Amino acid sequence: MKAMTTQIQIAPSILSADFCNLERDLKAIANADLVHVDVMDHHFVPNLTLGEPIVKRICEVTDLPVDVHLMIEDPDRWAPEFAKCGAYSVTFHMGAVHAPVRLARQLHDMGVKACFAVRPAEPVEPIFDILDEFDMILIMTVEPGFGGQKFLDNQMAKVRRLRDEITRRGLGTKIQVDGGVSPKTAHIVAEAGADVLVAGSAVYGAEDPAQAIDDIRDKAAAAFRA
Repeated sequence: MKAMTTQIQIAPSILSADFCNLERDLKAIANADLVHVDVMDHHFVPNLTLGEPIVKRICEVTDLPVDVHLMIEDPDRWAPEFAKCGAYSVTFHMGAVHAPVRLARQLHDMGVKACFAVRPAEPVEPIFDILDEFDMILIMTVEPGFGGQKFLDNQMAKVRRLRDEITRRGLGTKIQVDGGVSPKTAHIVAEAGADVLVAGSAVYGAEDPAQAIDDIRDKAAAAFRA
């Protein structure tokens, strides 16, 4: 598994990849820090993607840590199953989970990082009391369910509040931003305090995906607010 050494981490989303050529498209992002895998169930969000067998195979064929984002109902039941597939981290949503602390601790016991996701209409403050239970908080800058949406810059206030709270408490919790991240927006999310950037169409829609990753990382690193 590839070691993650850079302060800014780039996680290309395979939602924008060619599902008939996933292994090829995974090799095209070898310079990334993570690979972001969106799992959707056609219930929690209006889209359907892939399940445990494909996630397991992705974990087997890539050297990148696999960051699984569950946009599904009942993550309390299903998150551990995706952890068993070999995921490096598993993200579940505030609006779907019933016992977030119990689930986070279960994932940690399995050796997997636990992450909490917040949709655009949801406040981040309810997480503050349990922030130390999580390795990463994902702030959605689009409505979850589909790639290629326009970046919602009004979510940056949420990122700033979260970064302030993490800094105030001296926590190591990372802030991930997903939705509309590109070389044009990378500096905005990094300046607000995000240090893990998910990019889909900006990477896989580029002529050179590896170069797009480097461009996003460089622009974010130059603007990052620690």
